[in-house]
Amino acid sequence: MTDTEVQQVVGARRFRNSTKLVENSDPVWQAAADNGLLGIEVDPESNNRLVVPDTGHSFVNMVSCAYLGLNSHPAVLEGAIQALRDTGTTELGTSTTRIRTALHARLEEELGDLFGAHVLLGATCSATSAGILPLLASGHLAPGGPRVMVFDRHSHFSMNYVKAICAEECLVLTAGHNDLDFVADACRRYGSVAYVGDGAYSMGGAAALDGLLELQNRYGLYLFLDDSHSMSIVGEHGEGFVRSRTGVHELTTIVGSLSKGFGSGGAVAMLDSRRKAEFLARHGGPLGWSQNMPVATVGAALASAAIHRSAELGELQAKLWANVDYFDELVPTPFAGNGLPVRRIDLGEGDRAVALSAELYRRGFYSSAVFFPIVPRGEAGLRVMLRADMARDELTEFVGHLDELTS
Repeated sequence: MTDTEVQQVVGARRFRNSTKLVENSDPVWQAAADNGLLGIEVDPESNNRLVVPDTGHSFVNMVSCAYLGLNSHPAVLEGAIQALRDTGTTELGTSTTRIRTALHARLEEELGDLFGAHVLLGATCSATSAGILPLLASGHLAPGGPRVMVFDRHSHFSMNYVKAICAEECLVLTAGHNDLDFVADACRRYGSVAYVGDGAYSMGGAAALDGLLELQNRYGLYLFLDDSHSMSIVGEHGEGFVRSRTGVHELTTIVGSLSKGFGSGGAVAMLDSRRKAEFLARHGGPLGWSQNMPVATVGAALASAAIHRSAELGELQAKLWANVDYFDELVPTPFAGNGLPVRRIDLGEGDRAVALSAELYRRGFYSSAVFFPIVPRGEAGLRVMLRADMARDELTEFVGHLDELTS
């Protein structure tokens, strides 16, 4: 069978298997819906506490990715408002490849200086990855022609979703989570290889970065890493887990969300050259479409960038890590002490995770149940996202309920 035929078979199996995933996981999703854990409509009483207007039920949000609370920072809110006033528009509705506001250009320059890389803006991380990955697969981002694409099994869905498109350009493989032996074998076998994974994983843990960098030096491995869950919370200027540990490299692309720790919206790609950024802006599909970062989001991001240059960033990071350390003292999890804020409380089966999540919600705490296919079978649990603006007494109360319900 030729490589092209292998790609076609892999693509066909992927779509058949995705149907099976939906069929096999839907009963648990339905259980979550039946317990009122999906589609909850709220009024924010504060960044931390939400209220259901129809019932008056209030609860602490334990699953927000706004790790530093910048999404409700007065300066960030004012930045969004001021941008609308200054430009007099919500957006131009024009491809940014052809026309964009000076505000967008200013944000690119500001973030490039902040993160020490050439930066390209995107509407979301999903759109950014969808624009870049097929061009990486087809060999347009680095010498060596089309690259065999090795996706980490725990890669975020926004990247896995692009596998079928990449398979039209090259062979696509899936490695076990942080399986460096698999990646090294692919490098030896195929020569020109790209690795796709997260920097900080949404279900907890981080990339085996030291080993990946060693393979990059040895074999010319291209690294494409989504570091959305560590942006702002790691690094002197909030550059994230990966960028704070690596220099700019022609064989590395980092994408990151500005909607989580950064507190605004949109996404960035950190690149090694202006030439590459311009190429992607012209040929990267959703990177150049008219649906780019709205003006208000750009204004919010500029205001957040100013906070990232101030002493306040370090103060907020310190508050976050104090809460993380406190939670780790109270609740042992596999990711305790890993320098990242995502924790998963393993429970085994999806039904148990949903039942626990539902009771905690009734008691005033929303912690999302995660189950297959979000996590492997038998590894369902609760996901908790720790933040700088969480009150210590609320963490204590949450853990008290958790201990009572799981003992």
